[in-house]
Amino acid sequence: MTRSLYEQDFLRWAEETAAKLKGRDFEHLDLENLIAEIESLGRSEKRELRSRLTVLLEHLLKRMYVDSGADYHGWETTIREQRRQLKLNLEDSPSLKALWENSFERAWQLAIADLRQEYPQTVFPDRWPHTTAMEAILNGNFWVE
Repeated sequence: MTRSLYEQDFLRWAEETAAKLKGRDFEHLDLENLIAEIESLGRSEKRELRSRLTVLLEHLLKRMYVDSGADYHGWETTIREQRRQLKLNLEDSPSLKALWENSFERAWQLAIADLRQEYPQTVFPDRWPHTTAMEAILNGNFWVE
């Protein structure tokens, strides 16, 4: 059984698919794999939102609850970078904004589970104690409800 170009060389498949699309050669497109790749892109965007939000929440919680001045600068750097990347992702894909609340809830669950395991001596809240509004989280003014 011969493997398809998609299975043999993904980069070449992608380049040839793009060339076929540009040339409007729709008849020779590998539609099955093209559809799968486009669907995968959407899932990837959602995963990245959740992943970056999880890291942001972990570092915000560390900053608020873990007494470790030596780590403060690193946590602040990570917080700034995650906010920057989240803002860029939301600019590139504004429809992700509609997923914020569900992503926040899942990110909270992941973040708090990891932190409780990493810092068993620290008491973390059971729920995020501040607003979950996207703009507030991304701009650092989530303290105001």
